[in-house]
Amino acid sequence: MRPFFLCLPPVLVWHLTEAGQWDTLLLFMVKEKDLPADVSAPTKAGLRIVAIMEASKGLLVLLGGFGLLTLLHRDVQAVAVQLINRLHLNPSKHYPTIFIDAASHVTDLRLWQMAWFALVYSTLRLVEAYGLWHERRWAEWVALVSDGIYLPIEIIEVIHRQSPFRVGTLLVNLVVVAWMGYALLHPSRAQKAEMAK
Repeated sequence: MRPFFLCLPPVLVWHLTEAGQWDTLLLFMVKEKDLPADVSAPTKAGLRIVAIMEASKGLLVLLGGFGLLTLLHRDVQAVAVQLINRLHLNPSKHYPTIFIDAASHVTDLRLWQMAWFALVYSTLRLVEAYGLWHERRWAEWVALVSDGIYLPIEIIEVIHRQSPFRVGTLLVNLVVVAWMGYALLHPSRAQKAEMAK
């Protein structure tokens, strides 16, 4: 295991030696394994995973919003029928009929509204992802609340209509909420220092 001071920038080591602050430099000569364990390492990895998930959701919704804008000034019902035919679905079945009927009521104003909603939602998710990546406490709270708010709905969905997708979604959100709760209860050293200010 290499001495911890080797991880320091050479300019800092030179400055400490030139200033005669050998005691400060000796503190940095402790080996990494001798440093106290920090719960922030696994928490940081978990926060980064959740940040990637949230950024992915934000980017996916943003792309969907741009996709909606491509439908402006077009016959949305005809596009829906074309999509159903391309997917080899029977247009007379229940769900394709609902989809075609909903598409027939879409106006340009409604498309703009949905695109703006997608922009706001994706911005929230991307800002949350940025905050989680940089271990911001406010982002942990946003993630806890924004993922926790869906749990009752997902539990009811799983109880009434079980499917692997619904159960998987519920489990992923339970893990995210539990991880955010853990991160909030066990702040990293940087967060503790920030809270002490």
